[in-house]
This record gives sequence, structure tokens and C-alpha cells, in this order.
Amino acid sequence: MTLELDLQIALEMPGLPAEIDFRCWAEAALTGAGYRKDAELTIRVVNEAEITALNETYRHKQGLTNVLSFPFEAPFGIESALLGDVVICAPVVLREAVSQEKSPEAHWAHLTIHGVLHLLGYDHDEAQGDIMESLEIRILSDLGYADPYGDPPDRS
Repeated sequence: MTLELDLQIALEMPGLPAEIDFRCWAEAALTGAGYRKDAELTIRVVNEAEITALNETYRHKQGLTNVLSFPFEAPFGIESALLGDVVICAPVVLREAVSQEKSPEAHWAHLTIHGVLHLLGYDHDEAQGDIMESLEIRILSDLGYADPYGDPPDRS
């Protein structure tokens, strides 16, 4: 499998992961989900205003979110390696990492993997939620990260 990644950083903010990190996490999601074909995808890192506008326009939901995925559907009869776009809100990721007592790196990894799995058709609805969550936990564990759904460490 070859991954063509278009990383777009739409804000200036210290502490963002490097392109190699996003590539590693996206490739881990693809291989962990059993995806064996060549793939193209965009990861766009945005501010709160952009993710809010996208969330309201495309999901018809008010307010912020941490990650959105926009799967590409090729027209009938057209073969394409393009999977779609993952949009991640940097300020939300960093706030959630603090509030959830996770390292920012681990949270970036989780949301990148989560977004890529959505591009592959996984969902966290009632029918697929447990499957997607288990897959995320396994992929993150293979990369050396803790279960993102587990309890935060006890700081007492």
C-alpha cells in the first residue's frame, strides 16, 4: 500500500504534529483496518471557526467538534484511490487532551486514526460502534498508545 497524503495546516499554532506523524497514524489506521490498496487522503488542521462552519454546513449540527471526515465517493465506473478528507480542529484537540488527561500526541493520533476509519466506512453508531472502538484501541496499542476510551490515570 502506498499513501499519498496532502497535509494542510490552516492555522499557525505551536506544538502541532509533524507530517511524518500524521502519515504514520493514517497508515496505521489503513493497515490496521485491513486496507491493502493505494490510498490518497487529505488531513486538514483548522481553527474553531472553520470546523464550526463545516459542522453546521455538512452535518447540520451547531458548534464545535474535534474531527470531521468527508469520504469521497467516486462516480459509477470510475476507479480512484482517493478516500476523502479528514478535518481536525487543533484548539479542540489540545483542550480535550488536557481535560481528558492525555498527552496531546496520543490524542492527535487517536483523532487521526478515528477520522481515517470513518473514510473507510466505519461508524460509531449502534451497529458498528463497538467494532470501530475496538479497532481504534488495537491500532493505538500497536503504536504504543493507551486505550483512549479508558479511565484517566489516578493522580492522587
